[in-house]
Amino acid sequence: MSPKPISDDRGSPHFRHTPLQIIHVVGNFLRIWSVYSMYRYLTQTGASVVLFIFSCLVPSSVLFLLLQKPWKGRPLSNTQVVPSLINGAIAALYFILWGKGLKSCGPLRAILAEYSGAVLGVLSAVLYGRRGHVWKKVGGLIAMLASFYFLSQGWALATFSPFSFRDSLDSDVQAEQVLGMSQMMIPILAGILSALRRVIARRVSLKNQLKRRLHAITIASATCFLFPVAMWDLIIGSSGSSVELPFSAWAFLSTILFGIILIFYVDSIAEEKLHMVFSSPRHLMAAGGCIIVMEMVYKMDFSLAGFVICSSILGFGIYEATALERGRKDSFQKPDVSNGMLDDELEMSSLPT
Repeated sequence: MSPKPISDDRGSPHFRHTPLQIIHVVGNFLRIWSVYSMYRYLTQTGASVVLFIFSCLVPSSVLFLLLQKPWKGRPLSNTQVVPSLINGAIAALYFILWGKGLKSCGPLRAILAEYSGAVLGVLSAVLYGRRGHVWKKVGGLIAMLASFYFLSQGWALATFSPFSFRDSLDSDVQAEQVLGMSQMMIPILAGILSALRRVIARRVSLKNQLKRRLHAITIASATCFLFPVAMWDLIIGSSGSSVELPFSAWAFLSTILFGIILIFYVDSIAEEKLHMVFSSPRHLMAAGGCIIVMEMVYKMDFSLAGFVICSSILGFGIYEATALERGRKDSFQKPDVSNGMLDDELEMSSLPT
């Protein structure tokens, strides 16, 4: 009789999901590591953001196409391919805005601004939700805007944080500057575009394998849309100066392998198995821990207390902004937990970001 409780514990969802949670944390840590490597390369060399991202998207799109082979298997319909191509244009604009936001705002603020996609939950509540839920989502939106405002004012920086008590920074610490909300709007818009891209991908493909095939088409389409912009930037840059920029293998390889390819599969696993979408407090908590580690490793201008306060306000805002979707998901999952296909479809259709 005694072995039964042990088998029940081992078969519990928490025990089964522990390896997936570890994979999710490690994948996000590697992705955030690539972001800091990309930021250091862009700031130290003055390289073009568009050219760097295009140089990373070309091999990434080739690898995605070779891995997924969208031309094999069941033929894709026009109702699936055309939205994926349009999604590629949105992805190209997202990469440009996010790269420029990273270079101007720094990695900490650029990564946290990606969670601005939760505002789509507020928009869905205004258009389709109940009036009681609208006010809760508007309150979440206000909390998110307050968090981004505090970030733009340097609350997460040791130099300007009201919670930092150090008189001066160490000589090897990279000092950052206070930004206005106008500069913060660049990564915030990038985060909204990223959420819109995920919504379109989720609506077009409910099946996981089909989603991966269409994602390969989306990345290839984004590369094609980015090609004329990169060539124009190359022409303008080459006419302005003839200085050769140093090549950093780690910055490019980490962005390709971790920042584009690996993070897609890690987020897909988290969404399918852990029911954890990108714009969620749980995802923010995992990313926040990785940011703290990288800020200390790279010796950035970092205030732990200010960062915790800003990320907590942002997490509360995301929690309130996605309250309606969580309620719908829980109400649908309680009657029948065994119906996995129905749960997956409801999970995909209810969550906005």
